[in-house]
Amino acid sequence: MSRSKSSLSKEELVNVSAINQYLYCPRRYWYIYFYDTIGENYQFKDGVVKHENKSKKGGWTEEIYLESTEIGLKGKIDILEDEGLVPVERKRGGRYYDNDVMQVAGYCYLLEECTGETVDTGIIYLHENDRRVRIPFDMVKKQEVEQIIEEIHEVTPDDPPPFVDNPSKCEKCSCREYCMPEESKMLGETQ
Repeated sequence: MSRSKSSLSKEELVNVSAINQYLYCPRRYWYIYFYDTIGENYQFKDGVVKHENKSKKGGWTEEIYLESTEIGLKGKIDILEDEGLVPVERKRGGRYYDNDVMQVAGYCYLLEECTGETVDTGIIYLHENDRRVRIPFDMVKKQEVEQIIEEIHEVTPDDPPPFVDNPSKCEKCSCREYCMPEESKMLGETQ
């Protein structure tokens, strides 16, 4: 495995999806960013297919790319609802997690910065049960996004983050074949 990148420079924009990856597991982010090893498991492939076969309803703008050097973020919003500047993040499953909430918060922050308009809510759309969950966006979430961006900038290629505390995350991770958590732990690796 060869390194494809050096440390993320403070000037480099963080992709909003990296917030989700980092919060799910910093080690997953490390493998994806520095070694370009996203892998393909069922969950990953199913999510790609669901994105490709999305609904063709009206009343929104699909996949809008934004970036802001001011806040250090870039990303592509899945859907931007025309009424009220509401970013929508589609998820393949039937539930959402804190890392998904913070990804939506990142899109809200980026949209607010790029438009100059107040963005007070985002939405997670859960494909499995056709459910929409409103995610409030406020100053607390904005500060959390800023903190995560700082943490991501501190990750270096020579210092892999520790293994995640929740082994069930490893079972569903598309980077599992690169990370090999059980095998690495059996060999004495602690991070």
